[in-house]
Amino acid sequence: MTDRSDNVNNSSTITSTITVGDQSALMALLGRADENLRYIERRFPGVDLHVRGDTITLTGINGAPRAAERLVKELLALIENGENVDPDIIRRTENMLKSAPGERPVDVLTQNIVSKRGKAIRPKTIGQKRYVEAIDNNTIVFGIGPAGTGKTYLAMAKAVQALQAKEISRIILTRPAVEAGERLGFLPGTLFEKIDPYLRPLYDALHDMIDPGSIPKLMESGTIEVAPLAFMRGRTLNDAFIILDEAQNTTPEQMKMFLTRLGFGSKIVVTGDVTQVDLPGGTTSGLRVVRDILEGVEDVHFATLRAEDVVRHQLVSDIVNAYEKWDAAKDGHRAPAGKGHRGNRGHRDHQ
Repeated sequence: MTDRSDNVNNSSTITSTITVGDQSALMALLGRADENLRYIERRFPGVDLHVRGDTITLTGINGAPRAAERLVKELLALIENGENVDPDIIRRTENMLKSAPGERPVDVLTQNIVSKRGKAIRPKTIGQKRYVEAIDNNTIVFGIGPAGTGKTYLAMAKAVQALQAKEISRIILTRPAVEAGERLGFLPGTLFEKIDPYLRPLYDALHDMIDPGSIPKLMESGTIEVAPLAFMRGRTLNDAFIILDEAQNTTPEQMKMFLTRLGFGSKIVVTGDVTQVDLPGGTTSGLRVVRDILEGVEDVHFATLRAEDVVRHQLVSDIVNAYEKWDAAKDGHRAPAGKGHRGNRGHRDHQ
């Protein structure tokens, strides 16, 4: 691939050309019926983009052609690494280039965590990449952010990766059964039937990462344990990767109880969304206060994921943004969760 840039007509009009030697890569970039090309043009309305032979020409004013050129080059790099490019990947790549100019989207979108039947689980945003790196580099990590940001899913993938690499001997997945007040005896059915509705999302994620046929054996042997938070009391969890999901529904006392289960050779990831607390009125969320409590504690990291890290339908990200704006307008001076806190010895993300 080669490129050339010239100034034409006047100092503010720029033309860039990119020559793509591989025709299959060029076709992959253009997409089916040129849908990718049309999508890029919509993202850069001030840029004229033309393809002739193996050459892509971009013309526009000011910095728009440069931004479009960098996007196209990143997309070609992704294609060279075997990635399928579609409008969703284009949007994510452009967002990464805007939010973190020093990062290469190709380094994010090709970073495999675990693979199953040819499908790789990997970060899809800069925020997710930093979250995954924080899990590698810290013993306790808090992943805080709205729905769809991959907080629990990526933590599960890291747990499976650690198990496969024999870095730990078991995975423990837990979440509070807050809807029942954790008084499971009041629910009908067997113990498994009582807890299953609260833990089902964790099972579903496991099925994406491990052969479903092997999960019952792994659970029977204790290699994988899925249990309500109440079952963690009084235990010391050694040589384990422990994930607490929906942590916004813990009380401060429950959060302390859980964190002090940490044993030797273990790692903890706590995930939650402080805007989705289901605790009874007047009850303080343990996730909301834990950041202040653990401020400055070494080897504890708080990763904040935001609307731009949502990996569901684009509309989900738009909905999250709209609610954040509504909350800010309603509460006046209230800052979004995670703002107003200083980093502790380089262990804090601000994304």
